[in-house]
Amino acid sequence: MRSTFVLLLGMLAVQGSVLAGQLAERVAQIKPAVVGVGLVAPLATVSHQLKGTGFVIGNGQYVVTNDHVVNVEVPDNIKYHLAVFAGHGRKPQIIAVEQVIKDEEHDLALLKISKTLPAVTLGQASAVVPDGTDLAVTGFPIGGILGLYPATHKGIVAAYTPNIIAAKNTSQISEQFLQRLRNPIMVYQLDVIAYPGNSGSPVYNVETGEVFAVINKVFVKETKESAITHPSGITYAIPVEHVIRLAHKHYIPLL
Repeated sequence: MRSTFVLLLGMLAVQGSVLAGQLAERVAQIKPAVVGVGLVAPLATVSHQLKGTGFVIGNGQYVVTNDHVVNVEVPDNIKYHLAVFAGHGRKPQIIAVEQVIKDEEHDLALLKISKTLPAVTLGQASAVVPDGTDLAVTGFPIGGILGLYPATHKGIVAAYTPNIIAAKNTSQISEQFLQRLRNPIMVYQLDVIAYPGNSGSPVYNVETGEVFAVINKVFVKETKESAITHPSGITYAIPVEHVIRLAHKHYIPLL
């Protein structure tokens, strides 16, 4: 009995080591394609602002992120430019954004950039990743305060579920809200910790390395500030099928 127990522990240790090694390989594969998305204003006191995360697709000249990451308000008296921050460390490469293609319904944006970067591999548009699948998320959870250093968090797919958030009061029940109830968009609910800076981060299958979703939002238990100090561990992501559909609509090549 004792020898069987020891053998079982040994098998579990080996299995855990294999999974850890596999994840390390996937992170190394994904990181070069992960970029920061933000604003550049050479004449401002704070010249660089990282607003979220993005990842490169297709021929290496398009970046996927959230619409809410690029749809930010800026002071009228300062001229800001939308930019992508590539590379790693305290002096990232600043790449100009030449075109912005939006899908507000699914909170997605495609950014055409002026240089070519390594790209991720996208999953199939028609495939739904099963509950319990091991995943990882790589992005910039707390922004670029210390430089461009992407961080990875791992978790599992918790559910493939309608994207519906209950109204807090009757004033929030609009025609648009009712339309979402009638025709809900399906999203992934993830059991993984993410933060505001993770918006636009790629969600990828640890086993295959394919990106199957884009981090969209986190469930906030109390206030927006508590999303950083007391994260819920419940994160939502937009299926990659909507990225593929948006790219095809605008004749963007996906390799």
